[in-house]
Amino acid sequence: MPKIKRVLISVSNKKGIVEFAKAIHSMGIEILSTGGTAKILRESGIPVKDVSEHTGFPEMLDGRVKTLHPKIHGGLLARRNNPKDVEEIKKYGIDTIDMVVVNLYPFEETISRQGVTFAEAIENIDIGGPAMIRSASKNFQDVAVIVDPSDYERIFEEMKDMHSDLSYKTRFELAKKVFRHTSRYDTIIADYLIKVTEED
Repeated sequence: MPKIKRVLISVSNKKGIVEFAKAIHSMGIEILSTGGTAKILRESGIPVKDVSEHTGFPEMLDGRVKTLHPKIHGGLLARRNNPKDVEEIKKYGIDTIDMVVVNLYPFEETISRQGVTFAEAIENIDIGGPAMIRSASKNFQDVAVIVDPSDYERIFEEMKDMHSDLSYKTRFELAKKVFRHTSRYDTIIADYLIKVTEED
């Protein structure tokens, strides 16, 4: 199993992310990031490569489109043990991404605020985040994915023990956690939209 060499970090909940990013940077791991996360990491002295630089395409539509790009999803979904996949990403200049650290737009917190508008709620429906963590989880043998800040410490400890890698067991556990996470997220959105429709 390949070592983790490149990590994409994009989080709404910033708890513990600076410490985790510093820890993995100390292992020589390249960090890709977006928007506010990249800003906080840079301000903390952590070298970061913007996703827009990585893809060669700017963030657009008020940040609605940042990571929805073949250079992101190709790097996540390419099977490292599949010669055709490896040849194809090489052909298109796509670098592999070995870990994704993402937590989603705070939809539940947004709709719980008094006076929140429908438009505000809609803007807090995450699109790129679920797409990335689902891509990473589908390819969990090659890509680790973290959605819960409480996992940072134990993941880093295992990475230290395994020379910048993670066990199959841990990768599979993290992937299962993602699908529980996205299932709950989508259910909250669906329930909100049903309620809004019923009130109209």
